[in-house]
Amino acid sequence: MGREEQLKKSLDVLKEIGSKNDSIRAVKNIPAQEGRYMDYPPGVHPALVQALKQKGFSRLYSHQYLSWKHVREGKNIAVVTPTASGKTLCYNLPVLDTILNDPSARAIYLFPTKALSQDQRAELDETIKHLPGEVRIFTYDGDTPQDARKAIRARGHIILTNPDMLHTGIMPHHTKWIKLFENLRYVVIDELHNYRGIFGSHLANVLRRLKRIANFYGSNPQFILCTATISNPEEMAERMIEEPVSLIDENGAPQGEKYFVFYNPPVVNKYLGIRRSYVNESRRVASIFLKNDLQTIVFAQSRLITEVLLTYLKEDIEKSIPNQGLIRGYRGGYLPLKRREIEKNLRSGNILGVVSTNALELGIDIGNLDVAVLAGYPGTITSTWQRAGRAGRKSGPSAAVLVATSAPLDQFIVNNPDYFFSKNPEKSLINPDNLSVLISHIECAAFELPFQDGEKFGSMEIGEILKFLEEENLVHHSKDKWFWTSDAYPADGVSLRSISSDNFVVVDITDKPKAIAEVDFPSALTALHPKAIYLCEGQQYYVEKLNFTQRKAYVKQTDVDYYTDAIDYTKIKILDTFDKKNLGPCVIAHGEVHVATQVVGFKKIKFHTMENVGSGDLSLPQNEMHTTAYWLTIPSHIIQSLPYSSEEKINGLFGLAYCFHHVSPLFMMCDIHDIGVSVGDNTTGKSVPPRDIRIKQPLRESQEIFSDIDFEPNIYIYDNFPGGIGLSPSLFDLKKELLHQCLRTISACPCVEGCPSCVGPTKESGEQAKQVAMAVLKQLLDLNYS
Repeated sequence: MGREEQLKKSLDVLKEIGSKNDSIRAVKNIPAQEGRYMDYPPGVHPALVQALKQKGFSRLYSHQYLSWKHVREGKNIAVVTPTASGKTLCYNLPVLDTILNDPSARAIYLFPTKALSQDQRAELDETIKHLPGEVRIFTYDGDTPQDARKAIRARGHIILTNPDMLHTGIMPHHTKWIKLFENLRYVVIDELHNYRGIFGSHLANVLRRLKRIANFYGSNPQFILCTATISNPEEMAERMIEEPVSLIDENGAPQGEKYFVFYNPPVVNKYLGIRRSYVNESRRVASIFLKNDLQTIVFAQSRLITEVLLTYLKEDIEKSIPNQGLIRGYRGGYLPLKRREIEKNLRSGNILGVVSTNALELGIDIGNLDVAVLAGYPGTITSTWQRAGRAGRKSGPSAAVLVATSAPLDQFIVNNPDYFFSKNPEKSLINPDNLSVLISHIECAAFELPFQDGEKFGSMEIGEILKFLEEENLVHHSKDKWFWTSDAYPADGVSLRSISSDNFVVVDITDKPKAIAEVDFPSALTALHPKAIYLCEGQQYYVEKLNFTQRKAYVKQTDVDYYTDAIDYTKIKILDTFDKKNLGPCVIAHGEVHVATQVVGFKKIKFHTMENVGSGDLSLPQNEMHTTAYWLTIPSHIIQSLPYSSEEKINGLFGLAYCFHHVSPLFMMCDIHDIGVSVGDNTTGKSVPPRDIRIKQPLRESQEIFSDIDFEPNIYIYDNFPGGIGLSPSLFDLKKELLHQCLRTISACPCVEGCPSCVGPTKESGEQAKQVAMAVLKQLLDLNYS
């Protein structure tokens, strides 16, 4: 039986299972697309055309041709096409052509991960071995041997690196890279959609520094940016490089037919809204395809789930087929050589299935697989299409199956497939001018080159910041310049992945003490508190002690059937309102807020069943920050009119906040951990404690909140980063859309009292939380309330 018949047979089996328990929510058939081709332009170096034809690229796709044309015209470009559509040639063609015509020309390729750099290096090596001239390509990252670095600096035509290495290893030492910066013609930024939030805000500042150094040496590089489909590629690219870009977004590559299945694990307890484990259902779905000899990739949401699914699928497949190594795992933490070997065997077809974290979501070449199974919604439409696109051939059908978890966002997507298939992907948001991020890179830039009086940093006026740094004895003003005077090496103290470099080191003291991980300050308070269960690469650790002075957490290996979830109490104070809108029954606003969060306890949550099996009290230092927030104000008369007790009304407000927290990432390209929620009183400015804290208070204290008829609740959604990264304005612009989608999510949930898929589990949200949340939403949306 051919591959096409095997795929259709497997899909029929899946549909049959779905028809018995109503678990298939949608099967979308995406028809094949013909390729659009163009001949090589006459200006391309003949040797390069010959080399590419020898590799099998007889013609260009239309978007590759357009990329060449715009780059030749001196424009910066942003290329937006799906996975495996030949984006690499959009930049390799002009870069290699320029180097063949001018051997002094140089280029920097930036990739978000070392693995992707290695993969692109292999692709380039394949091309240049067919070229007559010598084109020298080097990877420069943390693994590059010290003795090789001098030769790379002197001889490299193309430097493949990542933003972290450019930030700490290249730009602070620019005097050793004079040849590169004097002749820098191109900067290539691949996987642009990956640089969102804090990471992207840092990269924009790294590029400000890069352009400043290049200009100092007399060069003005062009930028070539490539991204998966996002809704604002031109805006994102221009914000990143602070220059105009030409958008190329018409994909000319052929695409085979694809079946996209939405699978929702069946409900096993309707009252509590409990569904079958999405991990077990992902195992079941993947096994159907693997047993029909279809090459399959399974994407898991964490390292732990990756290892669990890998164990399950090895049991299912390798026992029935006497061949070890058919199913492999792939994630960060594996040694580079092991990852290269897995990639190679996937391309050759020696591996039947691979279970991966998002490490294989990026454009690493793993060949053309038959099926992608997504164990959980990746969080964004963009990432979902990226993962689904890992299965698919230029001709012949492929399949993708999304297996939903019980999280509200997963349930919204799986129950509203039309929303997913008809919607533009999310906006990718960055805020390069976040004050914390900006100051840290101005320090790095001052170390690299002195600032002139009146000089801007990118588009920013920085005179006041330089005066502040002078007061801190970091810079000194002499004549018309600002010089770095501190002994510190600023780049070492700036992590591109977080705002603060104030991290905790996790030390395993089971045997000989050894550092196993590093955790940023805010996360440490919730993940590394005393008695917490900390997970690292599938291994459980019990936190013995958290030392704030030394910034260390001491842990011991353990093996228990639960994990811990911190209970925190967040108090919010509004500092400034940027904008406000009256939506009829309610008011929305966004502005600057002061957020004070304290971890006051923890819960023990049992694996698989998610039962609360214990708790403990804590009293950790308060974590304070200024950030930006969106908030919804519910009029007091709506709260007063609800036929529920005071406690039930509070339960409903927290249930609504839970739903807001989980559904709002639908509209922003962010992770649920990038935002926080809190409930407060608009009249008094006080915060309302969550139920875990309220049930420990005297009844009188919790009822006091509602004793005043002027009580007017605010539900806050705030950026979980000091200074904010621009998430709250995008929620403000939605007007009532967020309320509509939350009501759809709660209404569609089959549970009676509340569950993790809508307003949170009953034990946590409290009685009547679902009913109160729905009643509030209906009144806010002017729907008939009964």
